[in-house]
Amino acid sequence: MDYRQLPKIELHLHLDCSLSYEVVQQLDPTVTRSQFENEFIAPLPAIDLVEYINRSSRGYLLMQTTAQLRLVTLDVLRQLEADGVIYAELRFAPLLHTRQGLTPTQVVKAVQDALAEAASLYRVIPRLILCTLRHYTEAQSMETVQLVETFIPQGWVVGFDIAGDEAGYPVAPHQQAFDYAHAHAIPVTAHAGEACGPSSVQEVLKHFRPSRIGHGVRSTEDTQLLDQLKKQRIHLEVCPSSNLRTNIYPSYADHVIDQLYRKGLSVSVNTDARTVTPVTLSEEYQQLAETFGWTLADFLHCNLQALDYSFAPASVKDSLRPIIQLAYS
Repeated sequence: MDYRQLPKIELHLHLDCSLSYEVVQQLDPTVTRSQFENEFIAPLPAIDLVEYINRSSRGYLLMQTTAQLRLVTLDVLRQLEADGVIYAELRFAPLLHTRQGLTPTQVVKAVQDALAEAASLYRVIPRLILCTLRHYTEAQSMETVQLVETFIPQGWVVGFDIAGDEAGYPVAPHQQAFDYAHAHAIPVTAHAGEACGPSSVQEVLKHFRPSRIGHGVRSTEDTQLLDQLKKQRIHLEVCPSSNLRTNIYPSYADHVIDQLYRKGLSVSVNTDARTVTPVTLSEEYQQLAETFGWTLADFLHCNLQALDYSFAPASVKDSLRPIIQLAYS
């Protein structure tokens, strides 16, 4: 089956980790195909999450001007269109893109303007989540969440996230930013349960109170935590192929997405990074069908869950729900 023909929702996609070779060539014509494969794509498997994350620097270093940010954003939306994605929440850390003089506000505006341009070219409805990073200071996290507050009224920015090396850095410096987000009704998600075990998820739930967890797959190591996730109706943004790259599981068959789904947790299927992990959402669906026997009914359920837990306004959800239901019926 050609899963590209099915409309899909993607909630977990890093903008700066999804540069195609074609756009890299436009940004830096000296990069060869061999360099691209060795420097932009993580090995399978990487040593750990840190080695995987280090690959992302090749992307964001080429995203330091308004023109570069525009090209990358349009290119990612082109990829999503080809993949049959109809709603996507792209995430990135604006403070990484200020090395050539742009302010964080200018960075977000450049990406936002590119999304508006892409919306006239493609059927994908894109939205933005702004990320703080685990190694950031309290001030940097506060600056990022206040950027979200500034841009949310314009409709493109919809939420706040924390990404990065969860094993190497504590939650404490980011507590104030997440408290600020809740005080200002800013939707939040948070990476956890990827490099670290269940304690990472428990810590994030306690301190950041997200409605969604990025990854969260190692929650299966604690049955009480799984019960808590179900009781609190926490949605897991699962990225199977990415978890193989970061050396969490040795093979697709060993991945826990099917366990999580069969146990009744709310999960969605995502790519995480279309370059660092070279995969499309359609390819993830193909793998799930071949490995775990997932059917159209399973993909329908996960897409509806993704839509329900998205940070999109109700009007967008209401417009997309019948499209998905019809396509998978």
